[in-house]
Amino acid sequence: MLLAIDIGNTNVTLGLAEGRNWRHVWRLPTLTDKEALLFYEVQLSNYLLEQDIPPAGIRLMVVSTVVPALRPVFEVLGRQLFHRPPLFVGPELYQRFQVKVLRPNELGTDLYANAIAAHHLFRQDCIIADFGTALTFTTMNRDGALLGVSIAPGLKTAISALFQKTAQLPEVPLELPSSALGLDTVHAIQSGILIGYVGLVRHMLQAIRSEVGAHYLALATGGLSSILHPLREEFHAIEPNLTLEGLRIIGENIYPEE
Repeated sequence: MLLAIDIGNTNVTLGLAEGRNWRHVWRLPTLTDKEALLFYEVQLSNYLLEQDIPPAGIRLMVVSTVVPALRPVFEVLGRQLFHRPPLFVGPELYQRFQVKVLRPNELGTDLYANAIAAHHLFRQDCIIADFGTALTFTTMNRDGALLGVSIAPGLKTAISALFQKTAQLPEVPLELPSSALGLDTVHAIQSGILIGYVGLVRHMLQAIRSEVGAHYLALATGGLSSILHPLREEFHAIEPNLTLEGLRIIGENIYPEE
């Protein structure tokens, strides 16, 4: 089995793949304190134990991280649990794949994994919307050339910023309200941010297509991709595990199963 790990600013997503099938996908909070190694080691060990999977059954651990402080943590974790170093996705690997990037050192490894998976699964001109800590739009043509990326604050980031920067506004759940007319404080924030983001996403897709072509498919991924229900018809496909799938493809190509 292959263990793919996507380390984001808010969550660490772990997926166990057996061949092309995902047996299990878990999410943990992103921690960077001095207890991080112990926390992830205990959590991952418990997951494997609950699923009756011995550490020896993991032949490869593939990691994408946008949190540099956690790279050494997961380096040690891989060696301690699986007795082999993880494969970290980075610019030094990009040249080995069909997806081409103009400035490899400026592209997040999670966005590169998204592009690898989208190119492998669809082989079409596409726009990948990733609903994570940041809301990103990655545009790629059918030949695998990345044409550009757009970045906005993610839903949770926007709500957290509003909560932290105002004295009287509460942090609210991410639930799409039925009306744009807020009847109380919580409803007002949900309306402004979640319904507002529906418009943001639609406008960004329209703006990108006006430059590259109306035929570009829109794909959605990320832990929050299913929250904005009015956007479902905007997307050709919603692939919650797109990043993990990209990591799996990268790992299988670098270290094919014998």
